[in-house]
Formats: sequence, structure tokens, C-alpha cells
Amino acid sequence: MTDWRSTPFDDDKLKEECGVFGVVGVSSAANFTALGLHALQHRGQEAGGIVVHDPEQGFNSVRRFGYVRDTFTQQDVMDTLPGPIGIGHVRYSTSGSKGATAIRDVQPFFGEFAMGGAAIAHNGNITNAASLRRELIERGSIFQSSSDSECIIHLMARSLQRNIPERMKDALRRVEGAFSIVAMTRTKLIGVRDPLGVRPLMLGQVGDGWVLASETCALDIIGAEFLREVEPGEMVVITADGVTSHRPFEQKKSRFCIFEHVYFSRPDSILGGQSVYSTREAIGRELAKEAPVDADMVCPVPDSGTPAAIGYSLESGIPYAMGIIRNQYMGRTFIEPSESIRNMGVRLKLNVNRALVRGKRIILVDDSVVRGTTSRKIKEMILDAGAAEVHFRIASPPTAWPCFYGVDTPQREKLLAATMTAEEMRTHLGVDSLKFISLDGLYRAVGEKNGRDPASPQYCDACFSGDYPVEPSDQVQNGFQLKAAE
Repeated sequence: MTDWRSTPFDDDKLKEECGVFGVVGVSSAANFTALGLHALQHRGQEAGGIVVHDPEQGFNSVRRFGYVRDTFTQQDVMDTLPGPIGIGHVRYSTSGSKGATAIRDVQPFFGEFAMGGAAIAHNGNITNAASLRRELIERGSIFQSSSDSECIIHLMARSLQRNIPERMKDALRRVEGAFSIVAMTRTKLIGVRDPLGVRPLMLGQVGDGWVLASETCALDIIGAEFLREVEPGEMVVITADGVTSHRPFEQKKSRFCIFEHVYFSRPDSILGGQSVYSTREAIGRELAKEAPVDADMVCPVPDSGTPAAIGYSLESGIPYAMGIIRNQYMGRTFIEPSESIRNMGVRLKLNVNRALVRGKRIILVDDSVVRGTTSRKIKEMILDAGAAEVHFRIASPPTAWPCFYGVDTPQREKLLAATMTAEEMRTHLGVDSLKFISLDGLYRAVGEKNGRDPASPQYCDACFSGDYPVEPSDQVQNGFQLKAAE
């Protein structure tokens, strides 16, 4: 058996690394958490975990590999997780080891402190984790995992503050990078975002209880009311008395990840007061204005290209059609007895609607091009089915720089746009035309009418621009070359 990441289709997509969820003040926190994690499964498909606290049984946890449905629908598992407060995490690692030996890296992490136990789940990436880890080990800390997130637990343990929230503030002031965190004590649910607000975190209410989640779709599944986003640099502490807000960090201008709008978040979620689906449709409309082409049909690369393809069709007047069909039942693993079967990875996921595309000039709309391996295979499938022309339209600018803030990105030399011009990419992919939305066009589509402000960008767009809002210090120390100042 081989891991799902080995198929060419999945290996050629940027992957958001984690989803977090927490709930307090409900009769069965574990059941709510399992449902929330199921809604966030797209943010991490490698492993998941839940930690709960019950006044009689104390803290209990379950952490397993696989989908949420593989573990947290089993009654014997859920029976071990009683209590009115709990947090959960779904993971697809950037830091830490991968594979069957890495159960130690599956979150949430738990620690016992002088004032009681606490658990923490982290979405993002700590860019100074290596230097913090060396310092902590030299001072006597014993790490149980290879995850950057464990640094937070050790920093909290060494803090001299009087309670868990204050210790967390103390710890996070030492941390660089991106983090949206849900944490819990016996009686408190805590949520915090980094000062730039790179990764999302939502606050909701369900009955008399409170919820924190990476996306609003996780609130919808449990019937919770979306109240607001936890703001960049804000910590919320939730108890039986309600929500209190704290500002533990120096205030900075928000740099939310713009790729959340393009691909990471579910289309039925709300970000910054905007429907993700509507934003993606607007991206498609903007793309049609910037990169028109005479063709017969607009087809999405499912499912991530669908809203943008609809927008492109509406703006251009070219009919929209499902020229590629996705196999919804492709599992996480696949038995691959030979190399020839392994090379069919894309066809396991996607199949061309031959009768529809034969003889047609096709516009294929996708969210991004990373390595280009999937794009080439899809183009070959479309031409094999008899299409007359294939034109790629990409709903994001060229991905030319790796992300160090919680996204699984190849090394820069493996990114197609880092080593080729647009025309070289078109030739490499073997398509009749290839066009990306401009960075200004993407900004306009997400609501910035004047486009990107180069002096003070409104979003984190480092994967497109090379403009890192927080210097990835560990990477720089390892030889990574930042973009030269213009």
C-alpha cells in the first residue's frame, strides 16, 4: 500500500497543513469536535486527534492516522472521550516526520503544568522553530515529537506566569511565523492568531456553548452561529462566564494568506465577510477579462477549478461544461502492483467526458500550477479524447516561491514558475495557450479595487511575489535565498 500523496494528482497540489477546532459548554464535546474535524478534512488528511476533559475522568485523548471517519465514528472510541470541553486537529505535515512512525507528531499536544493540564492544536508554521528547539534542548527540555508546534508547550512550561493563558502569551511572544491556535485547560477554551493573521480562526456559538474553528463550514455542520473572526494578534479566552479578548502582541498590519481565497478554504466558507465561492467566481471573471481566448467550451479541473470556471464562462459568454469528471470514491490509498499502474494516478481521480470534448476548443480552468505534472497529464487526456485545442487558464499567479507559513510546498527549484518563463511553461505543458491571473487581478477579485499596494501589501502573497512578511529565519540560516530588493 502506498500513501495517497504518491499519486501524481495529489502530489502536484499545494496543501494546507492543518485544521483546528474547539468547543466548550456542550454535553459531548468529542462528538461536536469529530463533526467539526470532518468538515475541515480538506485542510489535513494525514491524521487527526481529539483531546477532551471530563470533571470525573480528567483529560483523555485519541490520536490516529487516517481520515476522521476512520476513527471518530467508532462508538468504542468516542466512549473514551467524555466531557463538556474539547479540541481537535487534522494534520498534513510540513514540519515533523511523516509516515507510520510519526504518531508522536499528531496533535493536539498535551502537557501537565504546575497549575494543571493543557492541550494545544496549531495551524501554521513556526519559522524560528529550529533555533528555539536548540535553545530549549540546551536548557534541558526533552522533546517527544519532531513537530515545530511542540516548542510552544516547552516555552509555556518554562514561563513563570501564573496561569495557562498568561504562559501562552509569554510563549507566543518568542515565536515567529504563522499560527492560529486552539488550546484548552480543564475549564477554559483559548483561541489565538499571530499578529499578521496569516491563518484563519473563527468564533461561533452553539446553544450555551462556544466554538472555535479554522473555517465557518465547521460551524455550519454542528448548527453553530458564526459570530466573528478572531482578529489578527488577538487571544480569546472562553469560560462559563463568556468570552474575554486580549491583545498580547504588538499591533501590525494584517497579512492574511490570499491563497485561502483561491484554494485552501472550502467554497462554502466565509472569509473576511466574503463568500469563498463568490470570490472564486470573481477570480474567474477577472481572468476572462485579462486572458480571453476564442474557444468552444470552458471546463474546470475538478473540484478546485469549478467556481473560477463558472466565473470565466459567465464573463466570456463561452458555455460551461463538465469536460472532466472526478471519481468521488477514490480512497486515501491504492494498491499499486506495478509501475505502469502507478503512472495512471491522475486517471484514478479524473476521467475525460469524451463525447463532450471531441473536436472542441477547450479552456481548462485550474486553481494553480505547481510542478506541472498533473497539468501535462490532464492535457494529454483531453487531447487523447479528441479535443481540437487546449487552453489553460489559471486562477492564481505563477507559484514561484515556497510557503513557510503552514503549507506543503516543494523546494523552489521544483516549482515550474521558478525555473521557466510563461512561454517556456506553455511549451513544457504542451498547450495552445497558458495564462495566469495577474497579482493585481487577484487582488481586485478579492475586493481590493485598486489591486495590490506594492508598498504595503494587503495579503500574504509570498508564494507568488517572494515578499515574505515574516523572514523565514530557519530557512535563511540553511541557505535559502530571499528575493533581492527591487
